[in-house]
Amino acid sequence: MADLFHKTKRGNSKVKHGVYTAQDIEVLEGLEPVRRRPGMYIGGSDEAAMHHLISEALDNAMDEAVSGHATTIEVYLSINNKVMIRDNGRGIPIDPHPKFPKLSALEVIMTTLHSGGKFSGKVYQTSGGLHGVGISVVNALSSSLVVEVARDRKLWTQKFSRGKPKSKLIKGPKVNRRGTTIRFTPDTQIFGNEAHFKPANVYRMVRSKAYLFEGVKVRWSCDKSLLKDDKKTPVKEELHFENGLRDYLTHVLDNRPRLIEPFFSGTADLAEDVGRAEWALCWPDDEQGFLNSYCNTVPTLEGGTHEQGLRTALLRGIKAYGQMTNAKGSGGITGEDVWGGACIMLSVFIKDPQFQGQTKEKLVSVQAAKLVETVIKDHFDHWLSGDVANAKILLETAVARAGERARKKQDQDLSRKSATKKLRLPGKLTDCTKTSPIGTELFIVEGDSAGGSAKQARHRETQAILPLRGKILNVASATDDKMRSNQELQDLIEALGCGIRDRYNESKLRYEKIIIMTDADVDGAHIASLLMTFFYRELRPLIEGGHLYLAQPPLYRLTQRSNTAYAMNDDHKDELIKSKFDSRGKVDVGRFKGLGEMPPSQLKETTMDPAQRTLLKVVLADTSSKRKSRSTDNLVEQLMGRKPEERYKFIQERAQFASGLDI
Repeated sequence: MADLFHKTKRGNSKVKHGVYTAQDIEVLEGLEPVRRRPGMYIGGSDEAAMHHLISEALDNAMDEAVSGHATTIEVYLSINNKVMIRDNGRGIPIDPHPKFPKLSALEVIMTTLHSGGKFSGKVYQTSGGLHGVGISVVNALSSSLVVEVARDRKLWTQKFSRGKPKSKLIKGPKVNRRGTTIRFTPDTQIFGNEAHFKPANVYRMVRSKAYLFEGVKVRWSCDKSLLKDDKKTPVKEELHFENGLRDYLTHVLDNRPRLIEPFFSGTADLAEDVGRAEWALCWPDDEQGFLNSYCNTVPTLEGGTHEQGLRTALLRGIKAYGQMTNAKGSGGITGEDVWGGACIMLSVFIKDPQFQGQTKEKLVSVQAAKLVETVIKDHFDHWLSGDVANAKILLETAVARAGERARKKQDQDLSRKSATKKLRLPGKLTDCTKTSPIGTELFIVEGDSAGGSAKQARHRETQAILPLRGKILNVASATDDKMRSNQELQDLIEALGCGIRDRYNESKLRYEKIIIMTDADVDGAHIASLLMTFFYRELRPLIEGGHLYLAQPPLYRLTQRSNTAYAMNDDHKDELIKSKFDSRGKVDVGRFKGLGEMPPSQLKETTMDPAQRTLLKVVLADTSSKRKSRSTDNLVEQLMGRKPEERYKFIQERAQFASGLDI
C-alpha cells in the first residue's frame, strides 16, 4: 500500500492515488452496450421492461402497415416466453449492404445500433422506430431470435443469440407470401427466471395498435395453457376496427352516460407531406376521463407537444364560441375546465418526430404543437357551430367548472385568513348569547324594519337575527363571480360559518335551525324561493341535515271585542270568521303590510315563540336514486335558472290548475 501514498511538500498529510492508464479504457462493441445497460434502451431489466421488446418488434410491423405495404400482422405468444410477430410487408432487405459488402442488410440491421431504413425518409414517410435501435435491442436482449424474410417468393432465415449471429443467412424453399417474421425469447440472464410475458398485457398492447390504424388486421393468438387464471383474454381473435379511435372510445365507455352524446372526432392532414392527426373525444357524466396519446402508433405515456396542441385547440375553440354567443363567464374558462374529465384519444403520424429518450414516452417535436392545434381548432369550431344544442351544454359545463374553481380558491384564501384572525360576524347580525349551536336559531328576515321588530321579539339566549336587504341574488341564473361579490349572500355564508358546496362542514354550523322569515305575501314568497334556491344550490347538506325551516307569519289579525285570532291567508280568514267569532258584532280585519309593521309582541306570539308558532321544515324529494336527484336539479333549473322560456313553458302547462287570479 505504500506506493499508493506520497507526502506533500507543505506537510505530512498523505493523498491517495489510483492507477489509471489506457488499459482501463473499455470499448464496448456491437450490441454489448445494450446488454450492459438495458435500462437506457427499454427502461429497465424487469418484467415490465421485458414487455417493451414486443412493443419494439410490433412497431416495425406497424410501420409497414402505416406506410401502406402491409395489411395483416400476426402476434403469437407461446409457452416458455416465446413470441412470434409476422407481417405481410416488404420484408427486411437480404442483399449485401453497400458499406459492409460481406454482410447482408438483414444482419447489419439485427446486429448494429442505429441502422435501418427510417433515417432518410425515403422508405418510410412516418414510423415509430426512428432511432434504428429497436429490433437490434430485441436481438441483443434475447437468448434466441430467428428472423424469416419472404421476398420475391423466396424464404430466407437467420438465427441469432444475445445479439450475435448463430448462423449465416440461409436461403430456403419457395413461398407464396411476403413479409418478415420475428421469433424471439427474452434472455433470462437479463430479466431473470421469474419474468414472464402476461397475455393480458400483450393483448391490450396489440389491441391498441389495431385501434390506432384502422387499415390493418391484427391476428392475435396465444397458447391456451397461458390463460389458466385469465378468463377475459381470448385465445385467438382478429382485431380490425374500421372507425379506429372512435371504436376504442365506444368500447371503453360501454354504457356510461355522457354529458353530450356525439363524439368530437376526425382525421386531418397536418400540412403538405408532414403527416396527419386523428382524434376522438367525449365527455362522460362521471368525469372519470383520460388522455391517451400516440405518435406513429407509439404510446407517448408522458404526453408531449401533440397533447399541448390539442389542449390549446380545445381551449381556444370553446372560448371563441363563448365570445361569439356572449356567454357570461366564458372569459374565465381555463383548459382544465374544457378537457378535465374528458376521454381523449389522440394519434399523430409525423415525419422525423423527436422523442425524449429511447423509450419514446414523450414527444418533443416543437412543430407538432402548432400543427395539431391548427387542424383540430378548425374542426372544433365547425363542430361547435354545427351542433348548437350540445355546444351550449359543453360551454355551460365549462363555465360552471370555472366558477367552481374560482370559488374553491376564494374559500381556500378565506380559510387561510380565518386561521390567523378571530371569528368575524356580519355587522347586521344580532347574535344570540349561547355559544353552543344546540337549541339555537337563526332568523333570516327581509329588511332592517323587519329585523328591528324581530330583534325585540326574539329570545336573546337562543335566537339570532340576520336582516337581508330585499330580494337576494338568484344564484341559479347568476355567475359564481356575481355570487362571490354579493354582500348579502357573503354575510349569510359568514354567519352560518359552515362553508358551502364541497367545503360544507356540519360541525362548524353555528345554529341548529335556520329559519327563513319573510312577509306573508307574494313578494315574501319570492324572497323565500330565492333563499331556498341558494340553500339548495350551495348548502344542500344543510337541508339534508334537517336544519332549514320556513316561518309562518300571519297575513291578517281578526278581533271582536276581547277575541283575537290570526289568519295565514284569505281562506283561513274566512274559515276563522265562521268558526271563531259570533254574529252579534262586527269582526275587525287588519292586514299586516309586513313583518316590520307587526308589533314585536304580536310577532313573538305568532311567529317566533317556539311554544305557539308553526314552522314548515324544508325537505328534499327522495333523492336516493341518481335519476330522482337529477329530476330535482332539473326542476330548480327550470323554475329559477337562466332560461325564462322554461318558466313560461312551466306556467303554460299548469295554467289549468290556477284559480282566483286577478288578471
